Amino acid sequence: MDHPGTRPPSLLALPSYVAGHLARIARRALVDALAEHDLRLPHFAVLSGLADFGPLAQHDLADRLDLNRSHLVGYLDLVEARGLVERERDPADRRRQRVTLTERGRALCRELAVRARRSQEECLAVLSEQERDTLLALMLRVVTADDAERAGHAV
Repeated sequence: MDHPGTRPPSLLALPSYVAGHLARIARRALVDALAEHDLRLPHFAVLSGLADFGPLAQHDLADRLDLNRSHLVGYLDLVEARGLVERERDPADRRRQRVTLTERGRALCRELAVRARRSQEECLAVLSEQERDTLLALMLRVVTADDAERAGHAV
């Protein structure tokens, strides 16, 4: 007799189902760490994007994070109110807002990045380091191909 918690094999055969569930598992610890700072995953994405790319026009940040531009405004309002980012007119185009990570935002982003990496290591502890690297590489191939297709580039 099967264990009552066993998932339907027809769902377990779908990579999208398995990947989605893995994402939920992996997000738990990160969500908890962010909640300690009264932040959510999109706020962390904004801070990480700015840490990785430097100051960006608001629309570029939304596009790079694959966030709805109007939703981004709300996320920016919160992190700006907390002194984590600053918005200013883009010197290259005065009609646009440019977003910059503050030193306080940079410090918090570093702290959260450490906790994010730790949460991922814990979640994937059943895999060897090589298996984790392979899993990430395969998932990145799919994401990169999707990004290229959406941008109209051949893969």
